[in-house]
Amino acid sequence: MAQRPKSANLKAGLEDERLTVASVARRLGIAPATLRTWDRRYGLGPSSHIEGEHRKYDGKDLARLTLMRKLIVQGYSPCDAAEAALKSKAKAAETSYKTSKGVESADCSELIESLLKAARVYDRSYIENTLKEQIRKRGIVNTWNELIVPVLIAVGNEWAELGTGIEIEHLLTEVITHLMQSSNQSLELPINSRPVLLACIGEEIHTLALYTLGAALAERNIQSQFLGARTPISAVGAVVKKSAPPAVFLWAQLAKNGKCEVIGDIPKIRPAPRIILGGPGWRKSSRKSVVRVDCLDSAIMEITRAVGA
Repeated sequence: MAQRPKSANLKAGLEDERLTVASVARRLGIAPATLRTWDRRYGLGPSSHIEGEHRKYDGKDLARLTLMRKLIVQGYSPCDAAEAALKSKAKAAETSYKTSKGVESADCSELIESLLKAARVYDRSYIENTLKEQIRKRGIVNTWNELIVPVLIAVGNEWAELGTGIEIEHLLTEVITHLMQSSNQSLELPINSRPVLLACIGEEIHTLALYTLGAALAERNIQSQFLGARTPISAVGAVVKKSAPPAVFLWAQLAKNGKCEVIGDIPKIRPAPRIILGGPGWRKSSRKSVVRVDCLDSAIMEITRAVGA
């Protein structure tokens, strides 16, 4: 009898494997309560059920949830992210499990829950001290991916489902912004002589991602300057002309702000800066000189290349 190919056995084994809520939450780096909310509100729960057993997630379920989390990290609203995840054609279980295991987050469930509890009673001191300590231990990127994003997702879910908690989100945003600004102090000997330019384009007011990017760059001894929210393209152009940055990172969370045609208004200088677009608001650009990124790690990688590090 012909033997089954090893890849087929692996695929079958992964398709048969079913995961509990706690296990999926650990793999995705989110709170178990977040998974239950996604199931209840958006229908992103276990798609099959074996009689007599607790409902568990299979490979296709995990692929959809992985996409959901990725889109939220990119800046999509939970509602839009869920719609895209449900419409997507989940890949084979083998692929989805390999992806998930490759990016599996540290198990921070207890820390996530404690930060959520502190946020609900407005314990600013605990939130600030805990995140400061985690940044010291893990670094900016890991703290962002493994702690801050899951907490913000959970708070966003509560607001979407119950219409409450907007003040909690504001508190968290203010604390995190303060910490990221503190982490992005002036560098004595940066590896780049000309600062990287960061800006929220058009009427964009969501600045947290850029403060975090600036702090993560400072951690790598890369100097940046942030022009703030609602930066007109004329202001970007003026800074490019005067300071000749090696890279320009433009953030647009909302589609009304991500108009690719404005990139043509950036002055042509030598050497030309690398133009990097971040956030879900950007449409596809045909410009070869423009790079789109979908996460903090990718943004850091492109900027690091641009400064020649």
